[in-house]
Amino acid sequence: MNDTQLNSSFPRITFLEGRGDMPMLEITTRWSTAEICLHGAHVTHFKPHGEPPLLFLSQCSRFEPYAPIRGGIPIIFPWFGKPAGQSSQHGFARIRDWTLKEIQSPADGPVTVRLALPPCEELSNAEIIVEYLVLVDVALNAELIVRNNSMRDFSFENCLHTYFSVGDIHTVSVAGLKGVEYLDQPAGFARRTETDDVIRFAAEVDRAYLNTTHAVDIHDPSLNRTIRVEKAGSNSTVVWNPWMAKAKALSDFGDDEYLRMVCVESGNVAENRLTLAPGQSASLKIKLSSAALR
Repeated sequence: MNDTQLNSSFPRITFLEGRGDMPMLEITTRWSTAEICLHGAHVTHFKPHGEPPLLFLSQCSRFEPYAPIRGGIPIIFPWFGKPAGQSSQHGFARIRDWTLKEIQSPADGPVTVRLALPPCEELSNAEIIVEYLVLVDVALNAELIVRNNSMRDFSFENCLHTYFSVGDIHTVSVAGLKGVEYLDQPAGFARRTETDDVIRFAAEVDRAYLNTTHAVDIHDPSLNRTIRVEKAGSNSTVVWNPWMAKAKALSDFGDDEYLRMVCVESGNVAENRLTLAPGQSASLKIKLSSAALR
């Protein structure tokens, strides 16, 4: 596919063959830039003008069919983790090629991209409809919509598994989860309650915070900014950094890249999984913004 420039002024939208010859969109607005790969409907880049990138993308990420992209915003659906009997980690939405349905780009305004997961056997073909909306503006907004058009209940987990770029994980703190119960994966999914005002990182952290709808702030003194993660339709927040040993064990992740990333993920996992009756729909929304650290 040849590069196609749709507009000569803001916004600018360019269709590209990205890494691995995977089709992607490059979007530039008056306030920010973004990249969306059709493989996994994956937002791989978002950067407000004048700032470092908000999203982290591993230099070792594989851009291959049926492989997930390491970094950005993977879409986790219809399961989180790897339940018994499932062949893939975190579902199949992140390793399928999505269909570009629509682009809205008013002059000098934000850009909205709508994508759809093609019908597939796992979702009874056309009975479960999955769409994804990405709004590129001063902030980055994303919305995952699931509609049950079948004649039976449909249960699933979902998560927008966002990787954030940070200056130095040793100085980063995550605020907004004090008092929330969580499942601690490195401790065998032990159930605990967060007692600290902020979460800091000195070892592997892999926690699913349950029954929480609050916004979360990532404080990053090295880059002198706070990233705010606002959400709606989400009852779980997952916080993850693989730390040294696990980073070395991941083939698509650099040995030292754990120092420059943290995942704060919004979704509905474990006991917060969702069930849609016939005709029902569910929407998971996030808004990612940044400001100077106070």
